[in-house]
Amino acid sequence: MSVIIRENKVEDNGILAKIIRTSFHDFEVSCTNGTVYSDPTTDDLYSLFQTDKSALFVAEKDGVILGCCGIFPTTNLPDDTTELAKFYLSKEARGKGTGKLLLEKCLEKAKDLRYKNVYLESIPEFSKAVSIYEKQGFQYLEKPLGNSGHSGCNLWMIKNLD
Repeated sequence: MSVIIRENKVEDNGILAKIIRTSFHDFEVSCTNGTVYSDPTTDDLYSLFQTDKSALFVAEKDGVILGCCGIFPTTNLPDDTTELAKFYLSKEARGKGTGKLLLEKCLEKAKDLRYKNVYLESIPEFSKAVSIYEKQGFQYLEKPLGNSGHSGCNLWMIKNLD
């Protein structure tokens, strides 16, 4: 069976939080404050993504959740801009095209919701994800936009959807 991309469900919360936090360990990223690792919303992504003009997608294969990626109207972003958020894959899913499927689904949803730009924040340790962003046409910014609360991020990128 192939990978399916679907909207998240409340019962996904535990496994998604585990995938996110395990990714930090896999890539030897400091688990300090100012990242999604310590963000309390990580344990209840379902509720977070009930916010208007947001969506969180889950990749699943044979009943096993492989990862997630979403868009979110982060505070203080321009009205026409959404944030790409919570893009994490399990170790087993990395390097197999699953991330590209999730990212493309999010970009499609952003267009459907009439966003003109997709913004993201990351860190150099997540270089595999950053290379996907570059291939998808994201451009680097010199400083952050909005107020994600993730002060531990030091890479900021944006993609125009027009």
